Amino acid sequence: MTSEGRGTPATPTGPAWLLANELLAFVVEVAALAALAWWGFVNGDGVAARLLLGIGAPAVAALIWGMFAAPRARFRPPLAGVLLVKAVVLGGGVYAVHAVGHSVSAVFFGVVVVVNTGVAETYRRRGVRESAA
Repeated sequence: MTSEGRGTPATPTGPAWLLANELLAFVVEVAALAALAWWGFVNGDGVAARLLLGIGAPAVAALIWGMFAAPRARFRPPLAGVLLVKAVVLGGGVYAVHAVGHSVSAVFFGVVVVVNTGVAETYRRRGVRESAA
């Protein structure tokens, strides 16, 4: 979000629940990266493999996210592409929670990811269409 023509951050507007959902989206993204790091540090044979997985998995996920799914992504694919990237990164986080032995938490996290992403993308796209009209 930027102010028109100035390149400075815009003041968030909209209903409080929508702003809370945007904040939750950021928390979910960070939680997915943390889960990937946790998974990496727990798995792997030997210290070097654990370090590589623990640092590499979230780094690769963050790079992919930043290139294709972030609000200021360098490449902005159509909605299906953005959702695919989000499914891979956030789904990877959900799988990571399951893989470290927390299946119930993974189900809860998965539900939060799906609902949050659905609401966020629906209202982001609606806002784009309304401002274009």
